[in-house]
Amino acid sequence: MDTREVRMTNLFLQLGLPADPEAIAHFIVTNQLPEQVPLLEAPLWNESQRQFLREALENDGEWALVVDALSESLHEDAVKARTGL
Repeated sequence: MDTREVRMTNLFLQLGLPADPEAIAHFIVTNQLPEQVPLLEAPLWNESQRQFLREALENDGEWALVVDALSESLHEDAVKARTGL
């Protein structure tokens, strides 16, 4: 079992977003961020979602790893454009 998928699913549930794998993939593909836009400053979030993400990162626990993975996924296109990979 891929625990990362389970954790990402749980993160999406905590954020009140559709959490099935297809919905998560769609969210990531359709909400790519420019490299200079930090996850917490993205216009994607309402205030309660932003607060949850901020607390997850500040607590630096298991949630922080998943939030970091989400941030990497949302910046993937920008990084690819910069690096050519």
